[in-house]
Amino acid sequence: MQQPQNEADIKIAGCVSCVDGFIVSLLDLPDFHSSFGIRRSSLTFNAAQLEIRLMAKYIFVTGGVTSSLGKGIIAASLGKLLQARGLKVTIQKFDPYINVDPGTLNPYEHGECYVTEDGAETDLDLGHYERFLSIFTSQSNNVTTGRIYQTVINKEREGAYLGKTVQVVPHITDEIKRRMLLLGQDGYDIVITEIGGTVGDIESLPFIEAVRQLQWELPEEDCVVVHLTLIPYLRAAKELKTKPTQHSVRMLSQEGVHPDVIVCRTEEPLSPEIRRKIALFCNVKKEAVIEAADAPTIYEVPLAMMREKLDLICLRKMNITQYNEPELGKWKEFLDKLKYPKSKVTIGLIGKYIELQDAYKSILEAFVHAGAMNECKVNVVNVHSEFITEENVEEKLNHLDGLLVAPGFGHRGIEGKIIAVRYAREHKLPFFGICLGMQMSVIEYARNILHWRDAHSTEMDPATGHAVIDLMESQKAVTAKGGTMRLGAYDCQITEGSLAHRIYGSTHISERHRHRWEFNNLYLDDFERAGLVASGKNPESGLVEIVELPTDVHPFFFGVQYHPELKSTVENPQPIFVHFIKAAKDYVESKEEKRSVQKETAG
Repeated sequence: MQQPQNEADIKIAGCVSCVDGFIVSLLDLPDFHSSFGIRRSSLTFNAAQLEIRLMAKYIFVTGGVTSSLGKGIIAASLGKLLQARGLKVTIQKFDPYINVDPGTLNPYEHGECYVTEDGAETDLDLGHYERFLSIFTSQSNNVTTGRIYQTVINKEREGAYLGKTVQVVPHITDEIKRRMLLLGQDGYDIVITEIGGTVGDIESLPFIEAVRQLQWELPEEDCVVVHLTLIPYLRAAKELKTKPTQHSVRMLSQEGVHPDVIVCRTEEPLSPEIRRKIALFCNVKKEAVIEAADAPTIYEVPLAMMREKLDLICLRKMNITQYNEPELGKWKEFLDKLKYPKSKVTIGLIGKYIELQDAYKSILEAFVHAGAMNECKVNVVNVHSEFITEENVEEKLNHLDGLLVAPGFGHRGIEGKIIAVRYAREHKLPFFGICLGMQMSVIEYARNILHWRDAHSTEMDPATGHAVIDLMESQKAVTAKGGTMRLGAYDCQITEGSLAHRIYGSTHISERHRHRWEFNNLYLDDFERAGLVASGKNPESGLVEIVELPTDVHPFFFGVQYHPELKSTVENPQPIFVHFIKAAKDYVESKEEKRSVQKETAG
């Protein structure tokens, strides 16, 4: 029997008795279970028709002992391995905080807000999922406690519960379960669900209870629980300690959830004795105790998990026997380039949330992808925009090979960003501005080339005489903050022959957005007469998406209103980042040539 890719529908007209006979004969086929990986409970019947549908299987990833162990990386790595074996996989994240989404959270609180194609403001872990699996996620892939409660309360107000007392169990847990199973209806073979927080947290209890119920309700081979925990190494005693893991698993078991696999974060290798001890006291097989040692880069984790056979253990527990050898050629090629670069550049990241690296997570990962594509190590230097002045800008930026002015909101650190943009423009330093960074390049150009000294954005100065950046017309009546920005993918028409055209190799692109303020088209003619080119515009609204300087004026001066970093993946690095790093390499070479000429002249 040929194995279907995602979903098989076999429909047979006839009486019910004939259909029942067909079911029996089909289930008796020797390769039925192994080919389809389903049981009779996975069949759906419709009187005179029979539909055989491959049902999704579910993997839940929980965490214990401490936060920040890397559940998202483990989930993404497992997903990558299963995908590499020919299975259709998606990953979702359930966060226990009461915010409806992370859109209104300060980056210091929870890192960057990752925006999906459909405009969902989500947890940064969805960025890992997309970067590892090269798939698009959506609103359905990130659910918070706030969204769960909002849905249940709205239903209660509508009378959907028919006067029942609305409670955490069953109403909240039922809504959690509904959302956990939702993606399984979209033709995926496996849905991986990461449960945010740490086992034992009060706010995550309803999610753990929902997992318990699903572990009981679903067929045994359709549900796997992977628990990520910590094995600390006590340097004074020079030994690994398993007690925190034992307590974590015991706490999870007290909630009724029994892990099938235990993944152990550790600084030191796990000996066979340690593995046996964990298996014995945590009630799992010894082979289901997985070592997750610290890795030089997150992109080595999938290969580490493959060596530990994490994917094979999960496949065996899900009774999936038909799969391919993992196809990871591109991934390994990327890692080789990443580990053995032929050159090096130093890029300045000008931002105001630099104390927390997760605030710019997608940008940093896009640099990793672009660096590997250029066989170049990208050394990112954080420069706090709040502390850049006219007096110290030379000292802070003169050692850089490229400058990226990061996105953000609010007035803090704005003048420092404008000063940095001017330095890059005047010194022919490769410049890349994203969202607010692009807006700062427009303001700098207005002040120093058009000589509009009061030019500004109405976000920072509502009374400015030259509002070169202004609130979008569609945003002027908006008062609510959450989910009301210009969000998600929008089209952009690119001018032929421009730098943008050379970068993308196309005149039509689509990129993701997250902003309220935009280039003010009232001043567009003035800017273009002064040499700043609006090389990309939205075809429907005419809003400026890309600004650039001609390459005969500046080697690489490029600003975008959108967030290109959000679509950069290991296998498809974002082209602007790739060209930006190439420009930085060229800048390094030009500096070396100048030094060489100066030495010869001096000699």
